[in-house]
Amino acid sequence: MIKLLPLLALVSVSCTVAERTAGEPPPLADFDTLFTGKTLRFDYNHTGIATEEHVSLDEIRLEGDWPGSRTALVDDTGLGKYIFAVRDLETKRVIYSRGFCSIYGEWETIGEAKKGIWRTFHESQRFPEPRKKVQLELTRRSNDGAFKEIYSGVVDPSSRFVNRSPLNAPGEVIKIFENGPAKNKVDFLILADGYTAEDRKKFEADARRLVEAMFKVEPFASNRGNFNVRALHINSAREGITNPRGGKWNDTPLGLSFNAFDSDRYVLSYKNHAIRESAALAPYDMLLLLGNTAKYGGGGIFNLWSTCTADSSQAAYVFVHELGHSFAGLADEYYTSSVSYEDFNPPGVEPWEPNITALLDPKNLKWKDLVEAGTPLPTPWGQEGYDKASYAYQKKRKQLIDSKASTEEMEKLFSKVKKKTSPMLGSEKYAGKVGAFEGGGYRAKGIYRPETDCIMFTRNPKRFCRVCSRGLERVIRMYTE
Repeated sequence: MIKLLPLLALVSVSCTVAERTAGEPPPLADFDTLFTGKTLRFDYNHTGIATEEHVSLDEIRLEGDWPGSRTALVDDTGLGKYIFAVRDLETKRVIYSRGFCSIYGEWETIGEAKKGIWRTFHESQRFPEPRKKVQLELTRRSNDGAFKEIYSGVVDPSSRFVNRSPLNAPGEVIKIFENGPAKNKVDFLILADGYTAEDRKKFEADARRLVEAMFKVEPFASNRGNFNVRALHINSAREGITNPRGGKWNDTPLGLSFNAFDSDRYVLSYKNHAIRESAALAPYDMLLLLGNTAKYGGGGIFNLWSTCTADSSQAAYVFVHELGHSFAGLADEYYTSSVSYEDFNPPGVEPWEPNITALLDPKNLKWKDLVEAGTPLPTPWGQEGYDKASYAYQKKRKQLIDSKASTEEMEKLFSKVKKKTSPMLGSEKYAGKVGAFEGGGYRAKGIYRPETDCIMFTRNPKRFCRVCSRGLERVIRMYTE
């Protein structure tokens, strides 16, 4: 248990959120009875090493109107490494919950954390402002699928300790398109980083270009009417974002930077508070952070945000791919690219992500309803030939990175590998069919993906596989029904 600041009273609990919410009916009261219609933000610090973690309160912050669903308040998707839950003190019912992942959750799997080096990451969870005191709970998923509590505390929304100071507008909100009230639409908010005042028109053009690319891809295309998309231009003093390997440093408002976890292409930010304060100016369910640079890169963490660099030739692909992570909790299906994670998907453990499996029980494959009769499980494919080509490409890519090659040289390599691997994967016997193809989730063996190719596997296709599409559809419905 964690000792909280005086405004919050610690509530003792004896079992996990997951155990207590299993089979519970939805809240008896309607949204307006339970909540005021405003938004509260729970800011906290997540600290630890690979074998120990702690959560401590930063503050409770009042934002604007609640942008989310008024009906789908309790998350039943089973997605996420963590669950954030809000519990009514009188009835003990969960009245709001969301699964999520975090930078901390990724960091604890890398060598630095395993060596006992402590780090702290600032995180936030948003929820409808309750009318009465509630209990906030954070739990995390163990390898056996059970959830363990890592935080519990009571919040009094009427307390003088809730930060109700006015929100300061950091920039201009730009309407890309709106299809209706935020409460029954998916609200995307794109934030600018590394764009100067003179780059305002460029930012809007970049945002519109990438949004249009996204809505050409299913299931976004057929669900366009279920979305609102806005953009927020925030002035940076200088163009571009930080690139440590390239020797470029730029203290931008949102702090986007390459080289997260020492991965050259991975773009993250550790300025969570600045991001949240900026984003609070507009209604949003999902944040997309756009970096003003031509260098290839991006990132996406489930129910946190996604990042993308605007001017790479692969920007449209990255924009959509990273949304798969941040919006629907889809896993990376590739395994030949280098990553800093260690045991991200431990052997013998079934991943929670909807699009990869350890195939521990082939008869109960999580997407078995999409598998045609006669398709073998596991499903054979030419992995040896693909791996030979892909690992050779990764070796060349590393050489270019180490030599600080130009963006143009990297782009040429992207094009070359696509020309080789696309026909290779497309000519497989079971191409276009759903099965269980070995290789995925950063592991060549022991993890399986649904189809030979998908936006979550390579830069080749312009579509998600059927399993990923279904995962995206489910989350869209969660915000709109």
